[in-house]
Amino acid sequence: MEIHYSIKDHVRQFICSLLFLTLLLSGHAVSAQNTLLKVSGTVTSSEDGIPLPGVSIILKGTNTGKITDFDGTYSLDVPNGTGSLVFSYLGFETQEIGVNGQATINVVMNPSAQELDEVVVTALGIKREDKSLGYSVEKVVGQELTRVANPNVVNSLSGKVSGVTINSTGGTGSSVSMVIRGAISLSSDNQPLFVIDGVPVENSLNNIGGFGDRNPVDYGNAISDLDPESVANVTILKGASAAALYGTRAGNGVVLITTKRAKAGEKMKIEFTSNTVFDIPYKFIDTQSRFATGYLSYSPESEGGSMIMPAAIPAGGNGGPELDKGYFAVQWNSPLDANGVPIPTELKSYPNNIENFVNTGITTTNSLAITNSSQWLNLRFGVSNMDNTGIIPNSDMQRNSYNLSATSNLNNKLTFSTNLNFVHSYAKNRPASNRGTNPLENAYYVPPSIDIMAIKDYKLPGNEVYNFSDDYPNPWFMANEINNGYSRYRLYGNMAMEWNVSPEFTIKSSYNINNFNQTQDTKMAPGYSREPNNGTYGIAKSDGLETNVDLLATYTKKFEGFDLSVSGGGNLMYQKQTGISNSSANQAGLIVPNLFTIDNIAPTSLRYSSYSHERGINSIYGLANFGFWDMLYLDITARNDWSSTLPVENRSYFYPSGSLSFLLSELIDIPKVDLLKLRGGYAEVGNDTDPYQLDTYYNNGGYWGDAIMYGAGSLNTPNLEPERARSWELGMDMAMFKNRVRFSGTYYIVENKNQIIRVPISPSSGSSSVGINAGTLESKGYELSLGLTPIRTEDWNLDLNFNFTTNESKITALADGVDYIQFWDENKSVSRGYVADPATGEDGLVGNIYSPMIRRVTDVNSPYYNYPILGSGEDAEWTASEDRVKVGNYNPDFIMGLQTTLSYKNFTLNMTFDWRSGGQYMSQTSRYLGDDGYINRTLNSLVNPGISEPGPELKQWVLDHADELIFGENFLSVGGTPGNGGFAENLSGRTVYDGIFSPGVQGTYDAQGNFILENENLGDVGTSFIPFSVQNPWDLGTPNMFDADYIKLREVSLSYNLPNEFVDRIGVSNVIFSLYSRNIMLWTKDSNFGIDPERAFQAETGKDSRGTQFKQGIERYNVEPWLAPIGIKIGVTF
Repeated sequence: MEIHYSIKDHVRQFICSLLFLTLLLSGHAVSAQNTLLKVSGTVTSSEDGIPLPGVSIILKGTNTGKITDFDGTYSLDVPNGTGSLVFSYLGFETQEIGVNGQATINVVMNPSAQELDEVVVTALGIKREDKSLGYSVEKVVGQELTRVANPNVVNSLSGKVSGVTINSTGGTGSSVSMVIRGAISLSSDNQPLFVIDGVPVENSLNNIGGFGDRNPVDYGNAISDLDPESVANVTILKGASAAALYGTRAGNGVVLITTKRAKAGEKMKIEFTSNTVFDIPYKFIDTQSRFATGYLSYSPESEGGSMIMPAAIPAGGNGGPELDKGYFAVQWNSPLDANGVPIPTELKSYPNNIENFVNTGITTTNSLAITNSSQWLNLRFGVSNMDNTGIIPNSDMQRNSYNLSATSNLNNKLTFSTNLNFVHSYAKNRPASNRGTNPLENAYYVPPSIDIMAIKDYKLPGNEVYNFSDDYPNPWFMANEINNGYSRYRLYGNMAMEWNVSPEFTIKSSYNINNFNQTQDTKMAPGYSREPNNGTYGIAKSDGLETNVDLLATYTKKFEGFDLSVSGGGNLMYQKQTGISNSSANQAGLIVPNLFTIDNIAPTSLRYSSYSHERGINSIYGLANFGFWDMLYLDITARNDWSSTLPVENRSYFYPSGSLSFLLSELIDIPKVDLLKLRGGYAEVGNDTDPYQLDTYYNNGGYWGDAIMYGAGSLNTPNLEPERARSWELGMDMAMFKNRVRFSGTYYIVENKNQIIRVPISPSSGSSSVGINAGTLESKGYELSLGLTPIRTEDWNLDLNFNFTTNESKITALADGVDYIQFWDENKSVSRGYVADPATGEDGLVGNIYSPMIRRVTDVNSPYYNYPILGSGEDAEWTASEDRVKVGNYNPDFIMGLQTTLSYKNFTLNMTFDWRSGGQYMSQTSRYLGDDGYINRTLNSLVNPGISEPGPELKQWVLDHADELIFGENFLSVGGTPGNGGFAENLSGRTVYDGIFSPGVQGTYDAQGNFILENENLGDVGTSFIPFSVQNPWDLGTPNMFDADYIKLREVSLSYNLPNEFVDRIGVSNVIFSLYSRNIMLWTKDSNFGIDPERAFQAETGKDSRGTQFKQGIERYNVEPWLAPIGIKIGVTF
């Protein structure tokens, strides 16, 4: 904790000093009195004479400015009537006009053919003209990111950039992952390197924390700590050609985030934004409310309106009596008669239990920023507070952010700059994110015959912790008595000094730091059935530090028809992560109930663990940029890394890159074509591995009583080689009709050799796996972007921007003896996600999902050929084959985004759509809820034959529908519930009428492989019936496979800028109001079920916060309802 307090104390002192400095500068800035001249005029287009609304007018060298209103007019006070006005507007050439005492200045703006001279930030923070780049770079400005308030800036990129896939578990503050151009590594989450104002930030996932049994918690990753309101723009370097200079960690691309800074000459400016969003649940999992809990659904004894049972209805699945039919039974809250005997009460349904359990979530964010400049210092200081109350009771999160940027011209040669960010995020309770202690999951397991509101006061007599089954306790108890708290402090920033040795030669050095301290604890009160002994407590502390020291020298020279820029430099990177945890062993409990301290854990039950990782990379690099006649540009880069995590003989690796940009439109005058650029690039990027992967070492393998077991677990390889990725890309950029039509297209191939992965080995070795260089992975695809401006009139403007992405990643080779790499194995070994070597006959695609299938008769001479083979006796269900076959792939066929901006006078309507087409996922939610009869999907899988008795007529009906019932793969059962073709079956000596049967046969094979029939189960006399509530085929994965297609309205906002005349009257520079919503599901193929497919595609944190469990394509109790957020935002600039 000492480190935590030292960070806070230093930051607090620093902030106070800065505020004092800001006030001094402010006082100096306003001390002078000037004579003001009111300058007004109209801004129109030279193309058609139409007034231009929204044109920015700035008094050069100051922050004084206005925006033209809907009729193109403006009015601005200019001190002393001197200076110059700068007029800028998207799609038009910027103009600068001297005031010279003029009271009226009308401006005619010329459409820009293309913003060829636009400057973008590239690798190492080097600024380049966009036209000179031979690789794909996309930039998203801050206004597009913050128009709709989103707590995580990465989520705001969804649907706006081609080649990018973004996944989130959904809740505020949760981890968000981003993948550029598909997976190129089998041992990581494939996320790009994030660089915030020059500070590298790893966005590793942090989503399976927590203590106790079945308590996975998502505490959010690094990017979730960034204040979106402080972001000026985001630049995405997609390919290795763009990112090669960042070295080892840039193989997956780079995301450059630039925060807002003060500009030279700006006077004091205060910006305040406030937004509140209400997360309204509107779509829930499609649960059934027709049957009570238990397995006795309908019998003659119950027809009289009373069902007298020896005890309360048994727990275990929802196959009990029908509800709302006037039936009576002894229930959990039945009153007692005078003799203490429970009185049966009517069985009623409570279909709105989930709606009654969740709340409307509320997130409020307030941000304040002060900008000021003087002759020697440009300063911006911002502070932001976010407060979230989640939809699950007793869930919360808070985040306080402070950011500072300052630039000082020490003299005409030296410039000092710094960016510092301090963030404190914390929560009293982050509910578990999937199966286990997740309160929402437990709410879904409340039987429909129980009113969830009746068990809310679980501490009252008679309403104690109501465990209707051992696995699923009272959800109100889980929400209030299991608390996963955390507190994380993060300090990141840099200091840089730039020396302008001469107009052509500069040297820049910088020191970057990213430091975080996180404490998390779990408190489980007595009563949780899986931690029954006086409750559970655990606490963990983790610290992470990364420093980077950079030196970069640059020489630039312009000749006639030739431009040259040469740079060289080096980097020293150091990382360290440490962690320690103490907790009570599972089900060991505390000494004194509800006293949550480490001292309250018996020494024999105390579990301790720790880890420490260090890593260093030293690098040198160089780059040369050549420009010929403003038409042809050539970039060449080279870098060499020395990594501490690789063996001495392999730790040095060199990789080059080259790219070419050719402006064909500068060579040939093509009518109506403003820009035509061809580009291409080749690059190589190396990659090392995690620390301590060379030597085999022993670690804590669990406990045997009081003794700690140590074992190797997995073997390491001392001669690992670095991974080597090679990338090719070709592209074209075009603009036509005065920039009203814009197009960009890229085709790329990435080949990553020497994949460092773990492969299984024989248990006789004493280990389960070994890490080796074992494979080659290839990723290829297309990225297309199309922009249109079909309407541009005096009052109206419409912009449309489409993006399209398709990608395929596949293994092209694996090491000898390695047939496949497994990513995950679904519970009970039903379904698996793995990638197989094409040499085995598989396609090798990353994302394949495999499952056992129905066992079928293989004797082609048998009349029952291809019939399902069933189990024996009363459990006559389908049996699964031992082999697994490919049943799907979680990757989409394509992803498409659409942004629309429609402006009318001072109103602007923005919408962003995101369409994912193709792919499948496995749902554990469907599997478990379906098996227990909690969802309508179980009932809907039953086929009503319209025949009430087994016999020849029923058999013939089954044979008439053989294509669907016998040879199909939809796993349908015949029969079902009362009133839906149910058949009589016997359970525990009681005849009930909810019977179903699985069409198929039972039998064996003789020595010659001939099928010997033992029994038909096709509907004739002798057919075995089972209760509908247990019909879900547990050993088969495909009944719980879903299509992952969806269309989402990612963002929609309606904003209004107050007119200039009103803004002037109230004494502010700008006021904007917005009403918005985000992430609304418009369509998905399986919308009736109620699971958001997007929740199935995020990887998971690896052990000890290292690496990644490549678990994608499987959804685990992500049962949060679909939300319809409604947000209100106001922004004021003084």
